[in-house]
Amino acid sequence: MYEGFEIQEAIPEASSMIETFRAIGYNLETAVADIIDNSITACAKQIIIQRYWDGGNSIISIKDDGMGMTNEDLIHAMRPGAQNPLVERDEKDLGRFGLGLKTASFSQCRKLTVLSKKNGITSFWTWDLDFVAKCKKWNLIHWCPEAFKNSLDDVESGTIVIWSELDRIIPLNVDKMDQVAKERFSMALQKVREHIAMTFHRFIEDKQISIIWGSHSILPWNPFCPTESKRQPFPVEHLAGNVTLTGYVLPHKLNFSSEDAFRKAEGPKGWSGQQGFYVYRGKRLLLFGDWLGLFKKEECCKLARIAIDLPNSQDAEWQIDIKKSKAHPPIYCREQIEQYAKKVRASAEEVFRHRGKILKQRAGQQFHPLWLEKRKDSNWSYIINRAHPLVAYFKGLAETHPAEAIDQMLSLIESSVPTKTIFINEAKNEDKYETDKALDTTLIHKTIKSMYDSLINQGKNSLQAKALLKIIEPFNFYEDFIDLL
Repeated sequence: MYEGFEIQEAIPEASSMIETFRAIGYNLETAVADIIDNSITACAKQIIIQRYWDGGNSIISIKDDGMGMTNEDLIHAMRPGAQNPLVERDEKDLGRFGLGLKTASFSQCRKLTVLSKKNGITSFWTWDLDFVAKCKKWNLIHWCPEAFKNSLDDVESGTIVIWSELDRIIPLNVDKMDQVAKERFSMALQKVREHIAMTFHRFIEDKQISIIWGSHSILPWNPFCPTESKRQPFPVEHLAGNVTLTGYVLPHKLNFSSEDAFRKAEGPKGWSGQQGFYVYRGKRLLLFGDWLGLFKKEECCKLARIAIDLPNSQDAEWQIDIKKSKAHPPIYCREQIEQYAKKVRASAEEVFRHRGKILKQRAGQQFHPLWLEKRKDSNWSYIINRAHPLVAYFKGLAETHPAEAIDQMLSLIESSVPTKTIFINEAKNEDKYETDKALDTTLIHKTIKSMYDSLINQGKNSLQAKALLKIIEPFNFYEDFIDLL
């Protein structure tokens, strides 16, 4: 096509490109998860994550017992862009761009070492970002930390990824006796553990892999609480491209099997943060606690969680990024997703509103709400249901025991204010509706005049009566009317 044209190579400058890789946007949790992806693709049964605290010389290692790599395979794997993202992958392959090992590692450390064992032979190579900057070439170093040279002796085959010089996690000049830095290091890694328990929960539940954290197995964290008997599952809905939606409304706190189960179900982001879609690619969770731009997060929908399962053949359609932490539904299925989610959110709102209780109509009987919702223009109001049986009861009681009737009525009102409903309406319409509630000014004026006359009859002069009325809520909003008395 371009015969006869001059051609010039434009090879990326090594150190600049590697530093660019560091800025792709991984955090520690997504970076470790990307390394685990490679172990799962390599058919590992056990993955061991170790943390070695030594101040600025601290190390993180991720070891697996997968199929391992030959020396030639390892060099290829260490090469940025080792795989073409357009090539069709095996349905169990968790990779796509051939960059995960390198970009995830470079985002956290300045020195990446990989040892791999296959056919009884161990190979190792290291990327040192400072060495690349010095020589200005894409040169690997045939070196590994002395303490790890025999780290694969206990497996027939496998790979260990070693991160050292963790400059994006802790400053390299930190002393190992710095307890504050050590605590921060531990807290950062605790977030990693929680992320792994969630991201790979299907693999762990199916006993496909065992992920060891130090010396203990990581237990799966399933966002959909499958052991809770009072959760509400929704029918599976199918989308184009062999994609499925499965919605769940989790139980109200009062209906969880235990307080401990409720706390665990909260998840790393908390109840409000965990609501939304959970996008899976195969068994691997990519994105969680996000409404994909279709809705905003609302407290009343915090019990709604929806699984979206898609095959890796849909990576391009759903715009899966290198970090495997973002997804965008195609335009042709957004409306279907939105309509499905509206049903789940509406059910979650009802559970939130009624504290998990489902109100059932009984044959021949009518439910009597104590409070009624009214909306006029931009204002919501909540009024006592005048037809409620209790109103008739208090009227009758007031004829013989007025003080008792008033006390009981006020206590009932105080204990039954529809705070959940008020909160939901305000949260849903915070940008659309005014928050001030319109009062019946005719009733207010009549009451003010009656109380003014009562104060005068009690011996107060006009100035004293008006001054008292102005410090009584809600009369304090009607000073102009009071001044005219």
